[in-house]
Amino acid sequence: MDLAFIPSPSVGVVHLGPIPLRGYAFCIIIGVFVGVWLGNKRWIQRGGRSGTVADIAVWAVPFGLVGGRLYHVITTYEPYFGKNGHPLDAFKVWEGGLGIWGAVALGAVGAWIGCRRRGIPMPAYADALAPGLALGQAIGRWGNWFNQELYGKPTDVPWALKISSDPAIGRIGGTYHPTFLYECLWCIGVAALVIWADKRFRLGHGRAFALYVAAYCAGRAWIEYMRVDEAHHILGLRLNVWTALIVFVLAVVYFVVSAKRAPGREEVVEPGALEERAAAEAAAAEGAGKDADAATDAGGADGAEAPAEAAAAKSPAEGPAGEADAADADSKPAGSGSTKKS
Repeated sequence: MDLAFIPSPSVGVVHLGPIPLRGYAFCIIIGVFVGVWLGNKRWIQRGGRSGTVADIAVWAVPFGLVGGRLYHVITTYEPYFGKNGHPLDAFKVWEGGLGIWGAVALGAVGAWIGCRRRGIPMPAYADALAPGLALGQAIGRWGNWFNQELYGKPTDVPWALKISSDPAIGRIGGTYHPTFLYECLWCIGVAALVIWADKRFRLGHGRAFALYVAAYCAGRAWIEYMRVDEAHHILGLRLNVWTALIVFVLAVVYFVVSAKRAPGREEVVEPGALEERAAAEAAAAEGAGKDADAATDAGGADGAEAPAEAAAAKSPAEGPAGEADAADADSKPAGSGSTKKS
């Protein structure tokens, strides 16, 4: 008897009137916003303009969604184009099925177009976005929890995931390894690793992105090996395990070659951004200096008026008093002081 487990949602969609709110899509959207937010902060720190990351994401995100869906449909074509398949279901992205490999690959094409239009080096943009991508994936993986999909082997560990049975799709109820949670935690660790390494070693020219890719692939390989959903196998390993291994090697090779060919970090990541920032800071400093001068002038004027007012207020009071003292002195005869002895 299982004493503890992670429950699965009873439904993956909530209807707000005629509008369906799907947990899977909600997680993807939140992940995109978090990734863009963190990427924007890092881009500004690298010397870029605020808003540039979001502008390029307008190109990268749609390309990434299309690429992720294409990868899934191509590598898992049976439900759509196999025997008794339903081709139109290939467009039902909200039901799950986005391959991260296709999302990153085609998303990079969209980002490249956006960078070209803005005159920005693509590797620098990728470096700024890398930790945000990892955090976005961590959040997006919770969409699998809402859909009760992509879980691991059966287990009775306290953190096992409770899956309900569904004969219509051949899903057997029980408790399984929560691979979505494993990947979520792994991606958070990858984001932290990239941020630390980037600060410690000042990674540039795409090396922060390469580190993200290599670290993610290292975790995805063993997490993918635990999954029990249908997948194509090559030499006894799941297709995505092979993909993770190959991409890991490519990322490491790029990291090493890039470090030799272009050491250090880009000094300029967005033309004109540093000049605009310096001009804005100079204008702010000049405005602050004028305010300080105005305050000093106002304080000096007040200080000059105060003694004059004090003198004016003091002189009428002292005049009569002085005259009265003089009159008393004149009216008093000389030697009028008493000399009588008792």
